[in-house]
Amino acid sequence: MVADLKDTTTHTEVQALGLDLDESLKRNKRVMIIDDDPDTVELLKRILRLADFDVASARNGIEAPVIAEKVEPDVILLDMMMPEVDGKETFRNLRKVTRAPIIVVSALSSKEMIVDLLNLGTDDYVTKPFHRDEIVARINAVLRRSKQKSVFDGVSIPEIGFMINFSKREVQYNGNFVHLSPKEFNLVQLLAQNLPHVVQYDEIAEEIWGETQSDVKNRIKYLVHLIRKKFSAINPEIEVIITVDRFGYRLRTE
Repeated sequence: MVADLKDTTTHTEVQALGLDLDESLKRNKRVMIIDDDPDTVELLKRILRLADFDVASARNGIEAPVIAEKVEPDVILLDMMMPEVDGKETFRNLRKVTRAPIIVVSALSSKEMIVDLLNLGTDDYVTKPFHRDEIVARINAVLRRSKQKSVFDGVSIPEIGFMINFSKREVQYNGNFVHLSPKEFNLVQLLAQNLPHVVQYDEIAEEIWGETQSDVKNRIKYLVHLIRKKFSAINPEIEVIITVDRFGYRLRTE
């Protein structure tokens, strides 16, 4: 897959660089690989250790969230074609335990699929076969963007005067603090974390209530109704939460 990687690095030299987190739990920048092909996993581990990353791996989408919660990766490389649980479902399960940026690494290369995955919320896409320098550069670029986002622990949408602080659990709208119940805040936070994408009803139900029963959709609609009333009391001319018919909701960004 990567033809220019020569097997000239000694075991001692590898130990002096990034570590294999499947064998050790020291702390450098951590990359987690999720792929059912052991040869691809081993190749990526060698590339990343030489680039001074610590690495961990999961063989499938079932064990991936468990390992991610344990090792707290800084970035995740996710294959899409895996047995039992595919890449899309694995992505959704990972988002329940980590906010680490996720780069899809896959042999699937159709433009429609790439757009679909980016709309899902993935941070980048690398097509197999890949070049060693490309995969390292993509990881570093995603880490830089992630660091810039984390300077402010929240989201600001100046076009509509909206601001949310995740750690303080505060929402401001047109300079006014909006007092939200815990579930109301959790819903607004979920929409903010997925900007500019639409969050589907099932995702909201699973995140807020931990279930996807048919009656949960009505609860979601009522919760959105309550939140809208609070925003409308400040500015009735703009609808902050936009309904995407038969799909879900997103926050207004314009």
